[in-house]
Amino acid sequence: MINKFVMPEVIFGSGSINQVGECSIRLGARKVFIVCDPGIVNEDWLEMIIRSCKEVDLDYVVFSNLTVNPKDYEVEEGRRLYLDHECDSVIGLGGGSAIDVAKAIALLSTNKGNIQLYEGIDQIQAPLPPQVMIPTTAGSGSEVSQFSIIIDSVRKKKMTIVSKSLIPDIAIIDPQTLSSKPPSLTAATGLDVLTHAIEAYVSVAATPLTDVQAQNAIALVANHLRPSVASKANLEAKTKMAMASVQAGLAFSNAILGAVHAMSHAVGGRFPFSHGDVNAVLLPHVMEFNLLACPKKFATIATLLGEDSRGLSNIEAARKGIEHIKKLSLDIGAPQSLSQMGLDEENITEMSITALEDACMITNPRDISLSDVERLFRQSL
Repeated sequence: MINKFVMPEVIFGSGSINQVGECSIRLGARKVFIVCDPGIVNEDWLEMIIRSCKEVDLDYVVFSNLTVNPKDYEVEEGRRLYLDHECDSVIGLGGGSAIDVAKAIALLSTNKGNIQLYEGIDQIQAPLPPQVMIPTTAGSGSEVSQFSIIIDSVRKKKMTIVSKSLIPDIAIIDPQTLSSKPPSLTAATGLDVLTHAIEAYVSVAATPLTDVQAQNAIALVANHLRPSVASKANLEAKTKMAMASVQAGLAFSNAILGAVHAMSHAVGGRFPFSHGDVNAVLLPHVMEFNLLACPKKFATIATLLGEDSRGLSNIEAARKGIEHIKKLSLDIGAPQSLSQMGLDEENITEMSITALEDACMITNPRDISLSDVERLFRQSL
């Protein structure tokens, strides 16, 4: 059996954000297109990047006209600005939305047509310009992955774009950037990390190379998400969660994901909900559904979460793990149902159809039907 594992160069540690200018020059950049969240514009992190670029005489343009669940027309606007300003490389700064948009702009800067043409797996033809990504959440893992998730505003669905061309050249992970995030965002993004790790671990495309990354990430989240939510100043917890995000990102980039993300993408295409919050609600229900497919792996997840499973069957141990996740979600203030977030039954069938078409569903460990997806959505309300 042949296993493949792909990843960017990773620079990890406090203060590493200051290396972005030098990294871009090393990749051949002369004028960088900086894509960032609107909320980052007035924070120190953008100023630090601009200063780093100036120190190496690197010209730059800043683009921040994007939303939490990024849209196709935002990507198109970014492409126009990139080409109009004759940029030759991309820096992404922010959460998963900013980094996904940065990747999509890089894609369209060298490939013709609209972003819809590249939905699915390995649709990109021309090479992309150099990319350096800097996450400020822990997090989407997009800075190390081959994914970009963009909403088709006409079809009202999240498009999953998967290609090794989307893997950034360099990922800079500076745990200090996590210290400016509110508890609710820390909670939502942390549960996204946990979902990435669990779905990658039980994916039908999992390998020994992805398993070790996923296992480490699960254990790190179990030990450090609560203290990270509790205190912005806890740099140790922030550092551990940043590492968990990277490792979960490497795992799912190579093993792909499953039904939680397929369903979450369907919700996110229609409603402006936090992706991490939707994942947090769906995860226990999908774990219970998938349990039949790989009970031993789910039992291992329980152990990684810190549960004592001695004397228990794999199924019994696995269910302790599911209950652990429910308690973790409750402890850190995450939503406990989709109805609490504002969802009702009206769009369930349509969202279920969309979820079944998502690329992430391909690697779900248990076969799943339309009625299964509809039932899981109703259980989550």
